[in-house]
Amino acid sequence: MALEADMLKKKALGEISKAEDVRALETLRVFYLGRKSKLSEELRGLGGLSLNERKKNGPVLHALRREFEEAFLSRSKEIGGLPGKTKNLDLTMPGKKVRFGHLHPLTKIENEIKQIFRSMNFSVIEGPEVENEYYNFDALNIPASHPAREMWDTFWLKESEKNVAGRGPQKSRLLLRTHTSPIQIRYMESHKPPFQIIVPGRVFRYEATDASHEINFYQVEGLMVGENVSVANFKFVIEEFFKKLFSSGGGSVSGRSGGVEFRFRPSYFPFVEPGLEVDIKLRGGKWLEVLGAGMVHPRVFEAAGYNPRDLQGFAFGVGLDRLAMIKYKVPDIRLFYSGDLRFIRQF
Repeated sequence: MALEADMLKKKALGEISKAEDVRALETLRVFYLGRKSKLSEELRGLGGLSLNERKKNGPVLHALRREFEEAFLSRSKEIGGLPGKTKNLDLTMPGKKVRFGHLHPLTKIENEIKQIFRSMNFSVIEGPEVENEYYNFDALNIPASHPAREMWDTFWLKESEKNVAGRGPQKSRLLLRTHTSPIQIRYMESHKPPFQIIVPGRVFRYEATDASHEINFYQVEGLMVGENVSVANFKFVIEEFFKKLFSSGGGSVSGRSGGVEFRFRPSYFPFVEPGLEVDIKLRGGKWLEVLGAGMVHPRVFEAAGYNPRDLQGFAFGVGLDRLAMIKYKVPDIRLFYSGDLRFIRQF
């Protein structure tokens, strides 16, 4: 053992002293001290030796390991500790620029939206992305025979025999949620009004992708319920939200004068009555459709266990990707999901 240790020591120290850069030194370190090295194998094998052999070989092997470690440390200091550099180190050279991480633009705008609504006393609620047919359609006044189901191109999952918790059928089909509105039903089932919530999250649609469409994207839904909630409340909340969103980091917005202009149009959604769509115009630009909304349909209240004669509420939904495209002037929604760091580093 002593002869083998001396030969290994002589060979290793000679090679360490000749290493010209850190890469070569690291290769030698792995060879002589790594987990698969001869020295490491001998150290692991000590447990299988007799007591006398352990007393004889153990101190030799541990001393050899310490000597190797000291030799590597000493040589590393001599060559400057930088890959590819010898001991002739130029300390006047500028250092490498530190690159900091960036928030994804969708994360950034979601955080802004949450902050704005929290400032108006809204709570932020989340829910499952794998939903059942009852919460995604039936409880929102979209039964199986309703023509409005064609508006949502759905990713259906394989039939599940497992009971799905909730008020719907025990064997409700599973799907990837097409909007975050199911969370409104789930929340109403377990909470009493008055309340006001927003529900941000990812949703899925089975459709062709292009510059303005993706198979998965992000939405923010909102819901306010109480005894005297009206369209006037909705109008105030939405106008305050858009003014704050497009004023942050983008100059001042002063109502309709040179800032954000609003246009409210009648529309149809199965879960609200009456239904509205909201268009905005930024600083004299073009009108942009950004949001669908309306007063909560009485059948939706009934599905949640509420008496629609005692309560009123409004609901709205807005595409988070759409708002990010407008705010950051992004021409193609697919850029958000490209994983291209050159794009992310701009934000």
